[in-house]
Amino acid sequence: MRVLLFTGKGGVGKTTVAAATAAHAASQGRKTLVISTDAAHSLGDAFGIQASSEPVEVDTGLAVQQVDTQRRFEQTWRDVQSWLVSVLDAVGVDPLEAEELTVIPGADEVLALLEVRRQVESGVYDVVVVDCAPTAETLRLLALPDAFSWYIERVFPIERRVVKTLRPMLNRYTRVPMPQDKVFDAVERLGRELAAVRQVLANPASASVRLVLTPEAVVVAEARRTLTSLSLYGYRVDGVVANRVFPSDGADEWRAGWVASQAAQLAEVSQSFAPLPIWQAPYRPSEPVGIDALGDVALELYGEVGVHDPLAAPSGPELVEVERSGDEFVLSIALPLADKREVDLVRKGDELVVTVGSHRRVLALPSALRRCTVVGAALRDGRLRVRFEPDPALWMGL
Repeated sequence: MRVLLFTGKGGVGKTTVAAATAAHAASQGRKTLVISTDAAHSLGDAFGIQASSEPVEVDTGLAVQQVDTQRRFEQTWRDVQSWLVSVLDAVGVDPLEAEELTVIPGADEVLALLEVRRQVESGVYDVVVVDCAPTAETLRLLALPDAFSWYIERVFPIERRVVKTLRPMLNRYTRVPMPQDKVFDAVERLGRELAAVRQVLANPASASVRLVLTPEAVVVAEARRTLTSLSLYGYRVDGVVANRVFPSDGADEWRAGWVASQAAQLAEVSQSFAPLPIWQAPYRPSEPVGIDALGDVALELYGEVGVHDPLAAPSGPELVEVERSGDEFVLSIALPLADKREVDLVRKGDELVVTVGSHRRVLALPSALRRCTVVGAALRDGRLRVRFEPDPALWMGL
């Protein structure tokens, strides 16, 4: 099983590249599904078909799916929404407005990810290609399973006990309904499902993210930050696609300016993202729509026999590792291209909070490191190395 997620700044052509990669996988004899978590839902347009809520075969071994997030919402979140509506109704909010207010921002993308996990675990497909939302939304989405798990493990049990204790009294003295057990059960169920999504998408043996960019300074800068953030959250990036590259032959003065500008950015891309493979797709004379046109894009991208197999399993060092160094332990976290001025580190009990810019991840420390104290940290060669020294009061010898 191979899972490939495509993301990039809005407008760089990630949907086309994702669709072309799926067409390539199917042409190699692998049963392939391409599915979108992007609320724009332009995947069907790329193939020139009307996509359905269930996989639709568009070519031999290639299926396209448009997730029915409304149905998934009703299955996953209906109990919670019903309670929220009743709360708003109790304080005088119009029922129709209450229904709208209880729709969670980003719910479409979250529920689409649950569908991705269902299709991956079905065992029907050899390759699942995911056309993700633009970068910012994708980062928020991929950070959600960790954040929700932290809430479910630490805060949610306390809230559930408090509500259970206070419910009889509050129901007697207030009109606002208290959440019933089925509401808490729904939240816990969503937590379990999101944890399972993370296990699928962060699986180092099969899943990886591919960054799509155009050779422009603003886009490349965002792609650099995205690589750092994805690594922080524990998702492996296995390659970069430089899309819409101007051909250099026969350029007029206007196009020559673009060719020179793009050449400078492509050099920056090669330097920044090495040793990751970098695939290039030229700026085409017309929009690629349909299976044949997408197959041509795939051929331009990957070639008949490329140096790097675009469907190969991801490889490289672990994103998070614990090493022994003399009497110390070293927790090593991959943060490629990170600026040390934007990295912050805080130890809170049995957790390590790592912040890079506006992105934060809470890492639960392994048992051995919980009995140690942090004695230093350094960012070198794209990895944050945090040194731990055994605490004599907690460690009974090495």
